[in-house]
Amino acid sequence: MKKKEYQERPWLKYYDEEGLPANLEYPDCSMVDLVLQSAEKWPDNMAYSYYGHKVTFKNFVKKIEKAARALKNYGVKEGDRVTICMPNTPEGITMVYAVNMIGAVCNMVHPLSSEKELEYYIKVADSKYVLVIDAVFDKIYRLRDTAQLERIIVVRPSDGLGFLKKKLYTTLHVKKVRLPVNDSRVVLWEDFIANSYFYQGNYHEERGANDPAIIMYSGGTTGAPKAVLLSNLNINAESMCDYTVIRQCTPGATVLSILPLFHCFGLGVCIHTPLIRGMGCILIPAFSHKQFGEIIKKNEPSFIVGVPTLFEALTNTKLKKDDLKSVQAAICGGDALNQTLRDKVNKCLQDHGSSAKIRVGYGLTEGSGAVCLSPENSFKDGIIGAPMPDMYFKIVKKDTFTEVPAGEVGEICISGPLVMMGYLNDEAETAQTLRVHEDGKLWLHTGDMGYLAEDGFIYFAQRLKRIIISSGYNIYPTHLESIINSHEAVLTSTVIGIDHHYKGQVPKAFVVLKPGYKAGKKVEREIRALLERNVPLYALPVAYEFRDKLPQTLVGKVAFKKLEEEEKKK
Repeated sequence: MKKKEYQERPWLKYYDEEGLPANLEYPDCSMVDLVLQSAEKWPDNMAYSYYGHKVTFKNFVKKIEKAARALKNYGVKEGDRVTICMPNTPEGITMVYAVNMIGAVCNMVHPLSSEKELEYYIKVADSKYVLVIDAVFDKIYRLRDTAQLERIIVVRPSDGLGFLKKKLYTTLHVKKVRLPVNDSRVVLWEDFIANSYFYQGNYHEERGANDPAIIMYSGGTTGAPKAVLLSNLNINAESMCDYTVIRQCTPGATVLSILPLFHCFGLGVCIHTPLIRGMGCILIPAFSHKQFGEIIKKNEPSFIVGVPTLFEALTNTKLKKDDLKSVQAAICGGDALNQTLRDKVNKCLQDHGSSAKIRVGYGLTEGSGAVCLSPENSFKDGIIGAPMPDMYFKIVKKDTFTEVPAGEVGEICISGPLVMMGYLNDEAETAQTLRVHEDGKLWLHTGDMGYLAEDGFIYFAQRLKRIIISSGYNIYPTHLESIINSHEAVLTSTVIGIDHHYKGQVPKAFVVLKPGYKAGKKVEREIRALLERNVPLYALPVAYEFRDKLPQTLVGKVAFKKLEEEEKKK
């Protein structure tokens, strides 16, 4: 049996060497049920801290239950979709588990999304309830009628602080957002919670592993926004795998939760994993590389989890000799980590008191977050490591089910408990991405290229789909191009990623205008304004170049790789 397992999963040799279980038993329960179990085991452990305000597991559960009762009081039913448009704040994570507790589904969206994107996300999920940070309330409120919203719950950034800190924060930092009067659809968080006392019925619905729990957004295989439906099993299995393969995940440890909860890596690794393991989340709602050093010194995290740009910022932070002595593990995901940065990070950790060495994760929203993690104390360029417990990887020839030999590059396919339920309301794209192979297993075709090496580990090669990764965020060129091309003056356009010293890559647009239109600042401003209405700020091109024509391939497609080569030579 072991020989067959090694043939199917050659990386299990590493599991045996490290004494790690290759298979786990996953409970038939909801996400919140595992958090409740954690609270029973470690009631007095810190569940989270927010600007120094700490909350124990025992009190966190009380907050979840109040929010669950409040949701029921406002008419939210089992199976309803509740949109959570929040950074990492106590209200955001409390609402995730309260929604899960009543058997509803969380629709996780980026607060910096454009109004058009928010409208799409809310409508595709058929969500009538929204939790939103006050800074972007206006965008949501303008959608109240077109999206037929029944309730908008507004959070101020200071809501999760203690009384004195809240007063100081409000005085110094918060510009008050005006809320409409006499609109019963809008309610402040504190009033929402206060109304929980009016509901005395059942608020904890029994849900199983295979019930839907989370909706997140991905570009899918085409680059157009797709709603990824994830089950309780998907998220629970992700977190159980995380704490199994990362030995430092022990009760009482703390995670610097900078990656946002609307990102699969953020929710799975930085929020749910610690909360089901008796660990604490240090909630950071917005990352600032200038304050990074102070954040680490004040909070002394056991774990730093982030994207390459965050670790680049760490190496450029002024630190004293023992400022990183608390750091037991450093996990990098969201984009490839090159050897140069890896060595810089490890030296930075060592020079400032930590024995940790950075590990690289690979994942995708359709795979519930991280599906592969590099081994401890081992690094080679391109390595993404050993798949998580119970996960199968297969490298196939593009557009086929045919497996390629070890060492040969092909499309990465994955199978196992981390594979999504499917794309919401999109059977065609789901069928294109999730396919049953001859072995009878359901395989997710990732759209990424890689290979299985002789050492039994998986290595990343490139992406099949066009994608720009900027500070860990995915930007899809085809989506930007479709918006640019909708401008009346534009004949065609191409967007590529250009190198950036801090963000990794940023978008640049090449535009060809129709005859009769003149290139210049006026049309550039119009195109930028059009994009600003439709995409988040981080996805906006940093530069526009107008050309008479774009280079083409032999089959008449735009040769975007040639443009990329031209930019590298500049």
